[in-house]
Amino acid sequence: MGKFNEFLQKKALRVEKRFRFVISTMIMGLAVLFSTLLLFDKAVIFLLIFFVFGYLTTYFSLLEGIEGIEWLTLFIMPIILTVSFYLFYFLFPVRWLTRLPFMILYGISLYAVLLCSNIFNVGVEKSLQLYRAAFSINFFYQAIISFLFYNALFSFRFYFIFNALAVLITASLLAFQLVWSVKLDLKVDRKTVIYSLLIGLVMGELVLIGSFVPVKPTVLALFLASSYYSLSGLIYSHLDQRLFKETVREYVSVWLIVLLITFLSISW
Repeated sequence: MGKFNEFLQKKALRVEKRFRFVISTMIMGLAVLFSTLLLFDKAVIFLLIFFVFGYLTTYFSLLEGIEGIEWLTLFIMPIILTVSFYLFYFLFPVRWLTRLPFMILYGISLYAVLLCSNIFNVGVEKSLQLYRAAFSINFFYQAIISFLFYNALFSFRFYFIFNALAVLITASLLAFQLVWSVKLDLKVDRKTVIYSLLIGLVMGELVLIGSFVPVKPTVLALFLASSYYSLSGLIYSHLDQRLFKETVREYVSVWLIVLLITFLSISW
């Protein structure tokens, strides 16, 4: 396995990294495009394909310097992004008028996420604007992914226990990647695990509560996405020692506004 890995790296390293990003984006884009041409009853097969291809193409894109926990954290976003886009697509009318803009948006999103993973892999100094930009883009896409995934999940009308478990797992994975990006350590830190599980548990409990409230799936998904954004943002700011009054006010204000929208959308 080690010799195969060295051989693969020697061959792939001949390709410039940005071009590897383009190749990976095109491969995943074609896979997602092909999946939209078939009925959703093949979803399980394509989800497995996206997991395998997502991991392989991300590895091909980054390749150098992947160590320790990075074998997990650098691959979380590209895979969950692909799965979320795929599930969300089938909420739209299946026609080329929606398929083409969808594919363009997915390609841009995947390329941006791969760039962020590469910056985290390189391990630039946190004082640099490059890291700040990568973190902001990564955090932004986490909020987008949360909304897309939750919206698709609730549209399937599964049992509330299944929804809660699915949200708990995905939120914990996203939070784990986000909290890890604070220090970019190669080993798993206890705080990283505790905070990621805390966020996942809170999100799962909110799903349980929301399952008994007569509100549209889209509104509930928006509320959960804003809850994840606000809670994980506060925890990140705390770990980064940037939890100022203005920061708390910003995240709490966003959550309260969406909470008000959710209450006004309830069909009593």
